[in-house]
Amino acid sequence: MKWALSWDDELMQGMERADRELLDAQALVGHLVAEGSMFAFLAAHRLDLFGDSEFEDLFPSGKGRPSIPASVMASILVLQTLHDLSDRETAEAARCDLRWKVATGMALDHKGFDPSSLVHWRKRLAKSERPQRINEAVRRVVEETGVVRGRGKRAVDSTILADAVATQDTITQLVSAIRRVGRIVPDAAEAIAVVCTGHDYSRPGKPVIDWDEPGAKDALVSALVNDANALLEAFAEVDQDKLEESVAAALAMLALVAGQDVEPAEGSDGTDGRWRIARKVAPDRVISQVDPEARHTRKSPEARRDGYRAHVAAEPETGIITDEALTKAAGTENSDAAVAEQFLAADTAEGGDMKGSTTTGGGAAGGDGGESNAGGAREWYGDSAYGTGDLRGAIGDAGHDAVIKPKPLGSPVEGGFTVDDFTVDEQAATVGCPIGHTRPISAGRRVSFGALCRGCPLRERCTKSKTGRKIVLHERDRELRAARAEWAADPERREKYRKYRPNVERVVSQIASRGGRRLKLRYRGTEKNNAWLTRRTAGLNLRNLIGRGLTRTAGVWVLQAQTA
Repeated sequence: MKWALSWDDELMQGMERADRELLDAQALVGHLVAEGSMFAFLAAHRLDLFGDSEFEDLFPSGKGRPSIPASVMASILVLQTLHDLSDRETAEAARCDLRWKVATGMALDHKGFDPSSLVHWRKRLAKSERPQRINEAVRRVVEETGVVRGRGKRAVDSTILADAVATQDTITQLVSAIRRVGRIVPDAAEAIAVVCTGHDYSRPGKPVIDWDEPGAKDALVSALVNDANALLEAFAEVDQDKLEESVAAALAMLALVAGQDVEPAEGSDGTDGRWRIARKVAPDRVISQVDPEARHTRKSPEARRDGYRAHVAAEPETGIITDEALTKAAGTENSDAAVAEQFLAADTAEGGDMKGSTTTGGGAAGGDGGESNAGGAREWYGDSAYGTGDLRGAIGDAGHDAVIKPKPLGSPVEGGFTVDDFTVDEQAATVGCPIGHTRPISAGRRVSFGALCRGCPLRERCTKSKTGRKIVLHERDRELRAARAEWAADPERREKYRKYRPNVERVVSQIASRGGRRLKLRYRGTEKNNAWLTRRTAGLNLRNLIGRGLTRTAGVWVLQAQTA
């Protein structure tokens, strides 16, 4: 196989040649590659999996030097993501590792490619109309094998993936944001020299102060915030609609950083220029100027982590990943339940076992022992993070069943009355307390018992508030109550949850780690990291199928267990 590599934009699509070279790796050392491995599979089927016609739109001009063949590059991108290699490590593996040469059809003496070729291909894919086509190719294989067809269970979960940059503190971010405005915004460097006096912004790094001196840190914060505000004021009269996107983004980021982490100093309203680092963390705090989309989050009250959140839906009996999404780690719209609702909507809209597939009844191709799902109904499994009223309602509205562990109920008093101890009459719009008092439900779904709590013999078990017990009812309160009651009364449901829900944790572990080592994202921003996630899930699904005996017979993808 011979193909030229170039960073030049004028590339034509490269094609694999049918004839082999004298030192063809597969012919000479292919027998050394383990049967049933990803390398052996790609050696035999990369052209079937990643056909040239699926990538020809990436090279519309038809001029210039031939690119790396699509079947080769798609295989390399899958292997790179599965093995968690950098671009330089990937290029070295393709040049030196016999398994990679066999998998990609290279000759033993092939010198490989420059690492920048990987960047070039990812950019072309990202700018195309079908940026996830590698994942789509594997999904078509899943659909054709029927491995999840007729299986009516979906389990959802998420994990935090560490971002590729270092978290920056408030002072570093303020200095970095001002310096960035100076680099990007026209005439800003001159403005900084005139209005910014708190620090020499021509020098990178933190200001040099005596960090042990009381008040020195607050004085520095005040100076930096005042400089940021003065710089923003200098460009306040500029028409924001006429600014280039990068210029507007730099000014917006400076305004955000100058406000998210600081508050007026004690005894000040900020007008006197005295500021300090805020005593609480902003809910959607930007944690790095290098990657503005990375966020703080917590998987538990004790464990704070930085990065992005990877969400996944999987068929729990086979481990096949049916949907995935990478989002910011914070924000209501990025919560487990909100993204699971998107998975549900996509599944319902497409009416299929995988994206773009069509749900049919079970049968010989329906997998090994899966339950029939001819009617299209699903059972959705999730832990208590998914037990919101909105998600339960959406699952019920779609005609599916939520096998989701209810969220534990809290009480203002330890061991005291929870909201389930109060009776709700939606028709009469009233709520009754454990002793029998009744109060109306307000338009905002709030209920206050107020004076009725005075002298109540059950007060110590109900509330510590001087103004009495207050309750806020969810719009889906009826569904939430029913779910908690059903969970408590139905041991079969709890047993199903214990049997199937933990399986998705194994899938999440495969996504987030390799060889016992927790992965760290290699890219910046949600879009690039989401592209990485889809390639990783594609690789994991493909590896899963290979383990089940994936092969191609008479032009059709089948699992050997189905043809036995």
